[in-house]
Amino acid sequence: MHNFHNLQIWMDAIDLADKVYAITQGFPLEERYGISSQMQRAAVSVSSNIAEGAGRDSDKDFAHFLSIALGSLYELESQVIISLRRSYLSEDEFKILSNEIESLQKRILSFKQHIKY
Repeated sequence: MHNFHNLQIWMDAIDLADKVYAITQGFPLEERYGISSQMQRAAVSVSSNIAEGAGRDSDKDFAHFLSIALGSLYELESQVIISLRRSYLSEDEFKILSNEIESLQKRILSFKQHIKY
């Protein structure tokens, strides 16, 4: 088992979720149950799956949950692109989120590859 509180990828996933919540508050009200809700759920899923995987008994299980976290990041990336195309995000917000998503994707993948299972 791993202590997820000490994992930088988990801390950064929490920060990303905070940013997603803050940014989506500015989305149109009609998107409250649409893309803004989906983005929030995907962002929360990243840190949640890292934490859940860290609590599992084997590194193989942990790697599986890291894969799910990566899937949520790719889902969030797609939603960020759609939000930019719908003009719900500014270019600056898009760049901030895209850069953080890409960085976290790379670091989770690298961490997953270094787990011995």
